[in-house]
Amino acid sequence: MKTAFLFPGQGAQFVGMGKDLDTAHRMLDIASDVLGYNLKQICFDGPDAELKKTENAQPAILTVSLAMLESMDGSPDMVAGHSLGEYTALVASGVLKFEQAVRLVHVRGMLMERAVPDGEGTMAAIVGLEASVLRDLCAADHGIVELANLNCPGQIVISGQTPAVKRVCESAQAAGAKRAIVLDVSGPFHSSLMKGMVESFEKELNKYLLHDAMIPVVENVIADYVREAAEIKQLLIRQISSPVLWQKSVEKMVEDGVTEFKEVGPGNVLTGLVKRTLKKKE
Repeated sequence: MKTAFLFPGQGAQFVGMGKDLDTAHRMLDIASDVLGYNLKQICFDGPDAELKKTENAQPAILTVSLAMLESMDGSPDMVAGHSLGEYTALVASGVLKFEQAVRLVHVRGMLMERAVPDGEGTMAAIVGLEASVLRDLCAADHGIVELANLNCPGQIVISGQTPAVKRVCESAQAAGAKRAIVLDVSGPFHSSLMKGMVESFEKELNKYLLHDAMIPVVENVIADYVREAAEIKQLLIRQISSPVLWQKSVEKMVEDGVTEFKEVGPGNVLTGLVKRTLKKKE
């Protein structure tokens, strides 16, 4: 019997998260000192619009997730995180120090916000369509639109230019999708449109000393284990413009004997995705 700890990504945040945890108070104070502004106040008191900003949401979710991790019993056999959550997983596995990760994801968030002019890129969730069908619909569009998050059977997020994403939503529904919902996000994350920020992010990432993982990390880009610091660094760079292979990551862990998944962080989105993935495998 093996256990995996899972860490959520952006979108899991809500005003007041972690307020009932002493560890969250302490760690948000540290994060606020690192960043030079009051992240704790934004996290606990909002306003919601301020917490939703990518540059605030990412360090807030990471900090609260790690505060929750401190209060848990036992240790995992492996860890994985969804997009931003991968950085939380890397702290949990000893690759990055907490203070380093807070600063890094804050910068990552700022770069992501600025990578594409406001309104020009977006994402949409498509429910009830096979990945192969949706991939063909994206390829048939004359704009830039790509699969971004392959979350679980029947739930895929697409990302790209706003008009192209909206067109593919319409064609997906015509092809039989149950739902196609444009998401409230600030950019086309995990698409080729994010490549403009890669060089700046790589310069920032090179400021930090990464260590080999003490606990195996199942990485988003390859849906497989990584332990060596050099490989982790390259995959973090690739992750910016590559799809999150979450369903395959869960399936990989199940194949290797994981019977218990524990979501560590605000919300329970990943728990739902795991359940749908396991149900499909039955």
